[in-house]
Amino acid sequence: MTAPDLILAGAKVRTLDAARPYATAVAVRDGVITAVGDESDVRDWRGPGTEVIPLAGAHLVPGLVDAHSHPVWGLDMATGVDLSGVTEIAGLRSALAGAERTDGWVLGYGLDHNVFGGRPVDRALVEDVLGNTPAFLRLYDGHSALADGAALAAAGVTGARAFTQRSQVVCDADGRPTGHLVEHAAMDLVVRVAPRPSYAARRERLVRLLTAMAATGLTGAHVMDAGDAELVGAVARETVLPVRLRFAPWCMPGAGEADLAELIAGQGRGGRHWVVDGVKFFMDGTVEGGTAWLEHADCHGQGTAAFWPDPRAYAAAVRRLHAAGVRTATHAIGDAAVRRVLDVVAGLGAGGRGRHRVEHIETVPDALLPRFAELGVTASMQPPHTAYTRADGTDEWSRRLGGARAGRAWRLRDLRDAGATVALGSDWPIAHYDVRAVLADARTPRGAASGRAGLTGLEALEGCTTHAARAAGEDGSAGRIAVGHRADLTVLGLDPVDAPPDELAEAPVRLTVTGGHVTHHGRP
Repeated sequence: MTAPDLILAGAKVRTLDAARPYATAVAVRDGVITAVGDESDVRDWRGPGTEVIPLAGAHLVPGLVDAHSHPVWGLDMATGVDLSGVTEIAGLRSALAGAERTDGWVLGYGLDHNVFGGRPVDRALVEDVLGNTPAFLRLYDGHSALADGAALAAAGVTGARAFTQRSQVVCDADGRPTGHLVEHAAMDLVVRVAPRPSYAARRERLVRLLTAMAATGLTGAHVMDAGDAELVGAVARETVLPVRLRFAPWCMPGAGEADLAELIAGQGRGGRHWVVDGVKFFMDGTVEGGTAWLEHADCHGQGTAAFWPDPRAYAAAVRRLHAAGVRTATHAIGDAAVRRVLDVVAGLGAGGRGRHRVEHIETVPDALLPRFAELGVTASMQPPHTAYTRADGTDEWSRRLGGARAGRAWRLRDLRDAGATVALGSDWPIAHYDVRAVLADARTPRGAASGRAGLTGLEALEGCTTHAARAAGEDGSAGRIAVGHRADLTVLGLDPVDAPPDELAEAPVRLTVTGGHVTHHGRP
């Protein structure tokens, strides 16, 4: 064979390839794996220009992939003061009083619904500490925000609005906006007038973020939005993207034939380490925001409507994209939303197998579990989200659903047992991007899901490798360490299959390789 560019030697290699499950050395050329073998093979492989990295017994696995993330759009979401550590109203008020101003605004993100202790989200709780400073605070779910009076005034929001998609400017009994903005169209009213980082700042933050992601062992991410093609393309031309990005632009309610044609035409656009491949839909919102589509109303009488006012239009859009060969991913958290997506895929016939996926799946009844495998629909789930709930059921998610539905939380184990492809992710910035935490939480789910068994160590690893590759239609080129597959590789100081979950969450990351490029080199 032609001499490789790179050889990783002396490793404990877990290939996830049935033809050769284990090895100790891997050779790479031009971003592709060219040989998988033993330490004794290295002398024969090596050429005059080959870089050899000794791994001294570290654990080499296929490159870890986050199957649901927002690393570009999330740059805007995660702007301002980090409120994720706030646990009650007094702490929120204190954080806002001392918050740094951004172009005269207070911006914040990561605010937990549980901070409000079951009370309505209302600007009256914080306005006095803000004075006349406009403030826009994103709640952690990414589907709702709190804006104060000055921000609402800047956006010209004085009362309720009608939207083509499921969104709401929440108002009190007198028609006064409370500042609670539910879903994207409502939040966008204020986003349009709020400060936004400059191009230079966003570029610098993107490179820094992707570098930090690679330092946790990530080699790729399924990006569930359109991102910013101009920004990503420019960065990719100037440097090597440390994490491979696969974008799925949104298709929102009201999309017509011209919109669908544009989404279809955009497929395949990309460059080195990034590509547009797929389309993202929303069938509902979130449990905490009252917008998850449920078979029966939540404890506030909410949750009985779909994100698409006419779900038949959603089905028509999926059929149109499917006929054009476009893969789809649909956000569906509630049981009614999940059922509807599965019904639509069933209507596509046998040609729908392996081409469509459901994102989140936070609560589903037994009857829906086998349908994922029967229809070939990927279950894309985010184990770190379980941390926003509590085992005793006192959190907003559990209270809204009630005991029976909360008892069906994040059924990772049950879906795997039913034969489903289960791809794992973080949904950054909703949860931290550290893929080691994704693996650990998949094995030991927290909060409302802590009473049920998680995945095995091998199943969790597959969720970020082989199952993530299957979800993207990349079975033949990614997810395993095999000749001809992409050279996306992760090296950890601990075995991700056998190490205890708490130790795995802090495992040393020795090396990350994306497309044959070393994107992170940790301490030996």
